This record gives sequence, structure tokens and C-alpha cells, in this order.
Amino acid sequence: MLGKKLVTAQKRGETRAICLGLGMVACSMMMYFFIGITIVPFYTNSVWTTETVCKVLKANIKDKVSCSNTEGSEDEEIFPYPCLQVWVNLTASGQEVMLYQTEDTLERNPKCSYVPDKLENSKEVKARIETIASNFKKYHTFPCYYDPGGTQTNVILSRLYPSKGLLFAFLWPTLMFTGGCLIIVLVKISQYVSVLSAWQ
Repeated sequence: MLGKKLVTAQKRGETRAICLGLGMVACSMMMYFFIGITIVPFYTNSVWTTETVCKVLKANIKDKVSCSNTEGSEDEEIFPYPCLQVWVNLTASGQEVMLYQTEDTLERNPKCSYVPDKLENSKEVKARIETIASNFKKYHTFPCYYDPGGTQTNVILSRLYPSKGLLFAFLWPTLMFTGGCLIIVLVKISQYVSVLSAWQ
């Protein structure tokens, strides 16, 4: 009687372990799919792939410009902010080009090097842009990214999704997938050993 109860409990534990392993594998596949349709296209479509050194030539704050907080909507919220324009000397080609913060900055407003998030306090936005401008004037040389194909003549300060960030995004689903497969394999090995022992 006790032996039957132990066997029943063992089978229940094995079933739960297999369900856990399959659940982990399914979740990891969903994470792979989500990363594949969101992050990977941004990474592959970016043409600013080569890192070089940029030297600041001038960093000026122009008059205020307006930027929409959301694109493609009829009820767009427009907020004004000072337009920071940073021009740099591209070491790779020696050209004078305009610097943008990220790929998204160029899409939101190609006239400005930095586009702030919508803030209620306009003084805070102005102070932040002035601080960024002073930092560019203070640190003349820094790494940046340019388009080696020449389709984009401007450069960006940092990529939205660099190679390290993409690898880090794939790390967690890979660990979950490996853990799920390992649980399933261990349960199958345990079942095989149990059957082999009973047969002997």
C-alpha cells in the first residue's frame, strides 16, 4: 500500500516537473518571438553600425522649436523646447556632420541633435539642454557611430539597440529554454532508471 502511494506521488511529481519544463520552453519561445518582432528589426535596419571618433566643432542652442509627443495621431500634443545643434568633425572621413543622440532623434526632429521627453516644467527641459551643450563643449572628443555605406551623412552618439544589448536581450530566454529542456531531460532519465530498476 505504501509502495503504491510512493509510486503515485512520484508520478505526480514527474508530471508537474514536465509541465514546468514545457511551460519554461513555451515562455522562452514567446520571448524569442517578441524580441524578433520588436528589437531585432530596429537593430538590423540601423545603418549607423561603425564606431569612430567625433570631435566637436560647435554646439549651439537655437530658438525654440515644436515637437509632437506622439506620431501618427490626430490629437498630437505639441510642446516647445530649445533646439540644440551639435556639429562634429568625423574622424573617419574628415567631414563636418551633424550629431544626433540616437536613430530615434533623427526621425522625431532632424533639425535638432537632442529631443527631450515631454515634461510639464519647461525650465527643467531648458536646464537639461544647456547642461548637454556645456558637456559637449567641455568634452571635445568622444566615440560616435556613422554609416559606412554613405546613405546617411550624419552621425549618432549612441545606438538604441547595440550588439551587447541585443545579446543581453536573448540571454534570459536562452537560459529559460535551457533550464526547461534540462528539467524535461532529467525527468525522462529518472523515469528510464525507474523502469530499468523495476525490470531488474
